[in-house]
Amino acid sequence: MDYAQKKQPAELLREIGLIAAVAFAIGSVIGSGIFKKPGLMASQLESPLLLLAVWVVAGVMTLFGTLSLAEISGMFPQAGGQYIFFNRSYGEFAGYLYGWAVFIVIQTGSIASIAYVFSDSLGYFFTFPRLGPAWESFALHIPWVGAITPFKFIGLKGCTILLILFLTVINYLGVRFGSAIQIIFTGLKVAVILAIVVLAFTIGHGSLANFTQSGVSFSGGSAPVFLAFIIAMSGAFWAYDGWINLTYLAGEIKNPQKNMPRAMITAAVVFISIYLLINLAYFYIIPVHEMGGKYLAAESTGQSYLVATDVASSFLGSWGGSLIAVAIMISTFGTVNGTLMMSARVYYAMAREKLFFRKLAHVHPRFRTPGPSLVLQAVWTSILILSGTFDQLTDMLIFVSWIFYAAAALSVIVLRRKLPDHERPYKVPGYPLLPVLFIVFAMIYVFFTLYSDIANFSSGRAPLINSLLGLLLVASGIPGYLFWKSRKKKEQCQC
Repeated sequence: MDYAQKKQPAELLREIGLIAAVAFAIGSVIGSGIFKKPGLMASQLESPLLLLAVWVVAGVMTLFGTLSLAEISGMFPQAGGQYIFFNRSYGEFAGYLYGWAVFIVIQTGSIASIAYVFSDSLGYFFTFPRLGPAWESFALHIPWVGAITPFKFIGLKGCTILLILFLTVINYLGVRFGSAIQIIFTGLKVAVILAIVVLAFTIGHGSLANFTQSGVSFSGGSAPVFLAFIIAMSGAFWAYDGWINLTYLAGEIKNPQKNMPRAMITAAVVFISIYLLINLAYFYIIPVHEMGGKYLAAESTGQSYLVATDVASSFLGSWGGSLIAVAIMISTFGTVNGTLMMSARVYYAMAREKLFFRKLAHVHPRFRTPGPSLVLQAVWTSILILSGTFDQLTDMLIFVSWIFYAAAALSVIVLRRKLPDHERPYKVPGYPLLPVLFIVFAMIYVFFTLYSDIANFSSGRAPLINSLLGLLLVASGIPGYLFWKSRKKKEQCQC
């Protein structure tokens, strides 16, 4: 009997408490977006009140999605989150396509992008080494994706890869260690952002008049305003992205039926409030038309513009840039840690269902972590970083991500009909109104994203239709599904 017990495969342990779960949920959302996107959004919609409305609407929709998904997370508290939800709602094929998209670029691309921002901010304090022009100009051209430039900015890329490898090792060695880091860095990032808000309003040189000043008049009527609003909302949704990631950790959260919904809802209220506060501070210090103008001027020279740097400079002078660089490093470090840890559970869940590489279903017998999933994720993310294509690939999947979000909210309704008697420790309030509102909004956003992509392609402003290519990228996983599904059937027949 002892021998049989030793032969039992190791399982994930439920070691994550409510506080750590909230930290993971907040930490996976608040990253670089709140520092990087406001300048771009100001150039798209030069009205402080409308920009605040963008953040409010995007936040409310995120909260509706969170409230909806919290119901299913209480029903199926297993590792893999949304992958499991799709399996139960729509079948293995839908679940597999979502898991494949998460692996090929949605989460790995996000990890690469956020880690790259960390290294870029570290570069504020010293210069990374670079190779000669001949090496940096070397490129491999891939149709529909772009040029792969593995040797360009090699020092910056190397630092980014080292960060990912370091955090992969940390999370490989145990959930408690990774959870402790997440709690610490989530607390630090929230404290730094709130400090910026307080100092901006107390000793910053701002004006309340900035909240009513607009830099542009939409003479074309309501249609241009609406389109500008939708376009600006893409930046807000990028900043809010990651709200669903906590579901991936459901198999390791203590008392998940209660703690999953609590953590998701608490985190949503916190990060929505923080985003509104920091934007109020931005608008108080800098007129919105000035934000947009500085962003466009920086873009024309190939540089980046951070509104937060100007805000911090209003009360710290020349030290303002240093503060924001440190703030971004703290924020992105925690976000990479949480996203990296949570995302690996999706590939683990797929392998457990025998629809991905079998080795990924293994749990380390001592550390009780999905080691092979973490390692493969780190390898593929590093390849994306070296290729320099992660931003392009992530842009392609924004459209697809929101289709998946709409399908996830729809699964609440599907499961109410499919499994009416299943235990639901938490039920979404206002059912079915909240899920329906989220679904309708998500599909409107998907439609206008596709419309914008086609319009940009037709006018020559964009070389590709990213939305349609995103669908092709997801479809590229179908041969893998057919292979693993066939192999799974053969094994079942042999049994």
